[in-house]
Amino acid sequence: QVQLVESGGGLVQPGGSLRLSCVASTSIFRFRTMGWYRQAPGKQRELVAHITSGGTTNYLNSVKGRFTISRDNAKNTVDLQMNSLKPEDTAVYYCNRVGENASWGPGTQVTVSS
Repeated sequence: QVQLVESGGGLVQPGGSLRLSCVASTSIFRFRTMGWYRQAPGKQRELVAHITSGGTTNYLNSVKGRFTISRDNAKNTVDLQMNSLKPEDTAVYYCNRVGENASWGPGTQVTVSS
């Protein structure tokens, strides 16, 4: 039973790119604003980017111009294209609906290191 499943993380050098993908259950995804969150070791989880069901996006200041969030309403997926990655982007990345979070998925680890 799919709830939230993230994929696409990995180890990348500074300046590199990754594309994260998330598939969500219809009950979580449909008509809801979806977001990508991240949690670095010893830090609180933070909302990195979010997208409304109509496609309006918003980003954390530190990732503006480098990250792009998108969604496919037919497939219940939300992606995060991450370019020009920095070591400070290292974290476990999660997707979830914004506001009333569903149960968290396993996340996907992103490590930016030379």
